[in-house]
Amino acid sequence: MNGSRLEAFSDGVMATLITITVLSFRSPVGVELGSLQALLPWLFIYVLSFQTIAIYWINHYHLMRTAPEVDAGIMWANLHLLLWLSLIPFSTEWLGQNFGATWPTALYCSVLFFTAVAYTILERAIIHHQGKGSLL
Repeated sequence: MNGSRLEAFSDGVMATLITITVLSFRSPVGVELGSLQALLPWLFIYVLSFQTIAIYWINHYHLMRTAPEVDAGIMWANLHLLLWLSLIPFSTEWLGQNFGATWPTALYCSVLFFTAVAYTILERAIIHHQGKGSLL
């Protein structure tokens, strides 16, 4: 299979995830500038999540440039990465609503950790597919 098709699918998923993340952002209650203060923790977590997804999108772009063709192992590894990325909006919202609480923080950090593991698995799948002459 052509690697550009996999890349296009992943681009669409990541763009959707960024959109879903911002849609859970609620407007402040009240019209005073001070009413924004209650949203600062949520805004911080949103910016962190946006940046995380954006970094994975950029790295994924460069990673897929090294794989002009993909096999089933790469496709499954890519879906595994997208699975963990898709949990970022949920964990972002939960942590944003309960900033500093133990379990929302643990879930958010776990999602980020397993996303990194999934990206490493995708890299390894590409290296395995390409063999000793792999660009990676």
